[in-house]
Amino acid sequence: MVESFFFSTKQIHPNDSKSDQMMLISGPPSSGKTSLLFQFAFNSALESSANVVFICNKRRLETKPPYLSQGIDPASDVFQQIQMKYLEDDEGIKKYFAAFHLHETLPTAVIIDDFGEFFDDRHCQQRYGNARGRDLAMVRTLALCWDAMIHANERLGSGGPCRLLLSDTHHGESPRLFYIYKRWIPSIFIIKGDGSGSFLLKSSRSSSNRDFGGRIAAKYSISLQYLVLEELIEE
Repeated sequence: MVESFFFSTKQIHPNDSKSDQMMLISGPPSSGKTSLLFQFAFNSALESSANVVFICNKRRLETKPPYLSQGIDPASDVFQQIQMKYLEDDEGIKKYFAAFHLHETLPTAVIIDDFGEFFDDRHCQQRYGNARGRDLAMVRTLALCWDAMIHANERLGSGGPCRLLLSDTHHGESPRLFYIYKRWIPSIFIIKGDGSGSFLLKSSRSSSNRDFGGRIAAKYSISLQYLVLEELIEE
């Protein structure tokens, strides 16, 4: 599955299992998460006639724009299938997914960059009257996302799937809110630096290591404003 986050001249057909209909990439700051998400958006649009919805904060995206892989034409018609949706807070995300079932045409993927950053700690505490208001808000939003994806894939049937991919930033070895994410998101990928300026992207599910021909991790870097896949590491 890690191949889906990088560009290839060969078409990549991700596993269509339910466990891969909701995914999370979590990594340290400045580890190329937005670039990985945007590459996933491009790949999804390339392999489908349906659109991809990319949800993000416009200010943050303009401050740190994503880098593309070498070999991608910036003028490609594929980018027309990627619909940018700019939101400011978690209320915008909830409104979008609350009306998801009303969409006449469903996207092949919905991508949310920096999911956790949409939840302001102070506002969430005030809204719920609870010191853990941010956690509560995230749980409720993830539950809404889960319901929306279940409905979308039941509606699409064999014509699907519709996938949801989130990213989050963590400090340390793993996401601080890992216990929340793993309740709702079966497929979680963790990014770690390798100490030499490159990064390792690896699934946190040990069972998934056998799902993709033994490929368990991708080593990549951001070089000369490109997302560069250095190697796929196998066991």
